[in-house]
Amino acid sequence: MKPKFKNPRAQHNFQGRPCSIAGVGSYVPERILTNAELEKMVDTTDEWITSRTGIRERRIAAVDEFTSDLAAKAAKRAMKMAGITADKIDLIIVATLTPDMQFPSTACLVQRKIGAARAAAFDVEAACSGFIYALEIGQQFILSRTYETVLVIGAEKLSSIVNWKDRNTCVLFGDGAGAAILQHRENTHGLLTAVMGADGNKADLLSMPGGGSACPATLESVAAGLHFLRMDGKETFKNAVNAMVSAAHEALRRCDIDITRIKCVIPHQANQRIVDAVGERLKATPEQIFVNLHKYGNTSAASVAIALDEVVASGKIQRGDLVLLVVFGAGLTWGAAVIEW
Repeated sequence: MKPKFKNPRAQHNFQGRPCSIAGVGSYVPERILTNAELEKMVDTTDEWITSRTGIRERRIAAVDEFTSDLAAKAAKRAMKMAGITADKIDLIIVATLTPDMQFPSTACLVQRKIGAARAAAFDVEAACSGFIYALEIGQQFILSRTYETVLVIGAEKLSSIVNWKDRNTCVLFGDGAGAAILQHRENTHGLLTAVMGADGNKADLLSMPGGGSACPATLESVAAGLHFLRMDGKETFKNAVNAMVSAAHEALRRCDIDITRIKCVIPHQANQRIVDAVGERLKATPEQIFVNLHKYGNTSAASVAIALDEVVASGKIQRGDLVLLVVFGAGLTWGAAVIEW
């Protein structure tokens, strides 16, 4: 009988050990911003937004609610599911493009808020691909036996960098956070493989020009709107589909499986048209693909993390099922991961 899958980790890391997701959790702010409300803010309609994106509403953080707050709440829920306390966490990795501030890292602020005093902490910035990048980085510390417990979080307060006068972008994004606890667990395979990629030649397709060393904050940069995100939607769409499909195929190839072995596909929740195109090219069935973007919009690094938590909570996957995560973001960056739950 052919094995259920091939474990690439076993081939390439003889001294390593499996890394499993011991717990997941997510948090979204209470405030719901509907398409009907957006109709009153910019020149758009519910029909226009829904037909082009699939998004019906999104969550918006309160003025005094920051990325670290969202992250800490998601982290506590993941810790509860994993059955661990903050003093057991060795490392915190936060994937975000909307940190509370330039420095210190949002991960350090999360460390303080959850009481994980003995944990090392740092941020990862790979835009919407950040959670898979962070998962792979965190896994390496488990595989190498450097740490026993790693907390990985994708968190964003995108409402803080959206231009609410730009109807082409403000309708797309929302706030939220998702978290996962990584540990070695006996008799489980966990994270089987992760594919990551980038193309800096297309960095201008999706960016926020202001705020860094190339364009520090000035009265002129603020007036010019350089501290809001900008996107070439048409080119971003084309590159997203191609990159996500390619990454997913490579991840499946490494595990020597095809899409029929995957119980649940969790694509980056950016646009229903992108999700549909990726699913069609992967030959996945509608029943395999999980979608929640109609509720939350694009939450960037938090996107697949929130979705994974909802998939687990719904009972859609059981122990031993295979899950495919596939993402795309600014950079350009992309990635895919196969997980045995």
